[in-house]
Amino acid sequence: MTPRIEDLLRELSPQVLAVLVRRFGDFDLAEDSVQDALLAAAGQWDRDGLPNNPRGWLIQVAQRRMADAVRAEVARRRRETTVFVRDVPVEAAGSDDTLDMYFLCCHPDLPPAGAVALTLRAVGGMSTAEIAAAFLVPESTMGQRISRAKKRLAESERPFADGAHDGTRVSAVLQVLYVIFTEGHTGTSGAGLRRGDLSAEAIRLTRALRALLPENTEVTGLLALMLLTDARRAARTGPHGELIPLTEQDRSRWDRAQITEGLRLLTATMPAGLTGLYQMQAAIAALHAQARHPDDTDWARILQLYRMIERLTPNPMITLNRAVATAMVHGPAAGLAIADSVAEPLSRSHRLAAVRGHLHEMAGERAAAVREYQRAARQTASVPERDYLLLRAARLRAG
Repeated sequence: MTPRIEDLLRELSPQVLAVLVRRFGDFDLAEDSVQDALLAAAGQWDRDGLPNNPRGWLIQVAQRRMADAVRAEVARRRRETTVFVRDVPVEAAGSDDTLDMYFLCCHPDLPPAGAVALTLRAVGGMSTAEIAAAFLVPESTMGQRISRAKKRLAESERPFADGAHDGTRVSAVLQVLYVIFTEGHTGTSGAGLRRGDLSAEAIRLTRALRALLPENTEVTGLLALMLLTDARRAARTGPHGELIPLTEQDRSRWDRAQITEGLRLLTATMPAGLTGLYQMQAAIAALHAQARHPDDTDWARILQLYRMIERLTPNPMITLNRAVATAMVHGPAAGLAIADSVAEPLSRSHRLAAVRGHLHEMAGERAAAVREYQRAARQTASVPERDYLLLRAARLRAG
């Protein structure tokens, strides 16, 4: 299959799923039918070329798969009666089918964690392993969480009755978009540091969400955070794809247009006060973006913001980030003490060992830094991160 067809199928998949779910209300059956249609398209389009209307082609094939499945079960479950009575046109799509699908999956009958996990898996293009890594839980636990969410939707009296942009759903959708962007910005596994398809799609959908909810400061804050973070994209890797840490990046390669837009968006949220999670994280990204040199970074203000975020939503990864900021303000020993406080919840994450290695290196404790860097390299599934960590360890051993 050519890369062009693969990219097109990835783009169309959530759109087609949204159409089928809205029309028939059966998530599991719609998901299976879309997968069948994608497999059929991968073979036929590669051989015969693209149809005139690829999206319509996928919808037709997926609908036929759904109809066949319903007919096969009609005697046992009478599903055809309850599913096909819905009189909703196939093309009754909103301004963005993918975004609509996010709201449909973030159902109010689901616990927030289940809704977010289900949406990431079914619509966001992430594997169960990637989602588990994002939430710091074993893959089996995340698989069970997604299965329970699907089962609960199947038992709901209103599985996809309404995709309204209420506060609960907006919060869940924002978390989904944030996780997708984060995975795209720094992949948890694979040969490349980033997955541009995921980060670009997260930015696109957040723009679409802001067009729907222009007064929502957290939506605007998330878009600002994404733009300010993505602005560093070109400087984050070397000529061979090797990771370049923030302090060593050529800041002239940062995208100034994205930084300007991100700062403008963040400033627009300020009259309401600095109160939201994404708003505060965008403020941290802005402080990094405005520093012309690493030594110009306002670490004291960054530390203050991490403390505010931690009070708003306690999270071990936020605590780990606070440990780094603390080390920059009060020294590596203070940072290590904070990092040690989240050793248990972050025992599965390579980032804890990586931060410890960095702080030991700051303190001049080379042997301890080498051990932590090597431990982090063993724990990560990202090739660029592993190579970077091993290189740091090798340089320290060589003096």
